[in-house]
Amino acid sequence: MTVRPSRAMIALTAAAAVCATVGAATTAHAAQEAARRPPRIVADWARAWNGTDPQALGALFTTDGTYTDEAVGITFRGPQEISGWKARADSIIDQVHVTVRATHRDGGRITVDAVYAGHLKGAPKPFAVPMTTLLEVDRGSCRITSDQDRYSLATLLTQSGLPADWTPPGH
Repeated sequence: MTVRPSRAMIALTAAAAVCATVGAATTAHAAQEAARRPPRIVADWARAWNGTDPQALGALFTTDGTYTDEAVGITFRGPQEISGWKARADSIIDQVHVTVRATHRDGGRITVDAVYAGHLKGAPKPFAVPMTTLLEVDRGSCRITSDQDRYSLATLLTQSGLPADWTPPGH
């Protein structure tokens, strides 16, 4: 005797297969969307750079956190110094803006590909240069322990229409 599945059983099996496929596609889409969104600490970091409150940037760091701007060869330690660096940047650059283009996370290290833009006060033109930042975060990813910004100062000055030996006022 041959057992034939009923039409109802065939329909149920097909429906289950469709649901499983749609569910897997939805899960994959959600994972892709999450991968495209920067980690919260990166979004907070960009928001702090794009804002006008220097304390917002410093508040993202641990008490012994460091911020290194490799283009100008300077490192700041602790939230107060880091807030001071943001205040200094705001005093010499109009419309400082960081646009996050992509992030990659490997444990407590986050690589941020971004565009660093603004208009140096007194410069003929604005700048927008590629920047790579390496953030190291604490165990809970709540605070930054280290920030290393890498961009070309020469390109920034050239785009701004300034000579290669230009230094900010007061230096």
